[in-house]
Amino acid sequence: MPEDADDRQETPPVAAALAALGIPHQVFRHVGPLHSLEQAARERNQAPEQVVRSILFRTGEGRYAMVLVAGPRQISWPALRRFLGQSRLTMASPEEVLAVTGYAIGAVAPFGLPAPIPILLDESVLAQTEVSLGSGVRGVAVILYTADLRRALGEAPVGCFTGDDCGPA
Repeated sequence: MPEDADDRQETPPVAAALAALGIPHQVFRHVGPLHSLEQAARERNQAPEQVVRSILFRTGEGRYAMVLVAGPRQISWPALRRFLGQSRLTMASPEEVLAVTGYAIGAVAPFGLPAPIPILLDESVLAQTEVSLGSGVRGVAVILYTADLRRALGEAPVGCFTGDDCGPA
């Protein structure tokens, strides 16, 4: 069962996974419910571009890939299909997101997953010095330096998955 606001005082699973990797980070707990990316950024004293969205795509039967993208940016389907070498892919359903990541939409991150999946990092994320991402618990985020995020992701490919207008967000 996914963790929710009532479980927010426990160490979030993403924070535990980052700690196990030796990655410095801070946990941020929102006071009330979140209604937008802009609200999340404002409460974290960040720009919307600093909020990293972790979006899960179905690349085939039982196969998935996650793309990390800076806040308001939108994934370019042609760019992602071209990078993955696939003519067809779809966004994962909320049920698939929970089953594959163990996290509900709004709390997803590439760490602490039940099984490894390909992680792709849009270059828009690297334009920031500090970012925040899901913690595995709704209403709670982890904040870390982009260099530490990059180190934690290891060999995750970096690319332009938001189209031809890549560059700083």
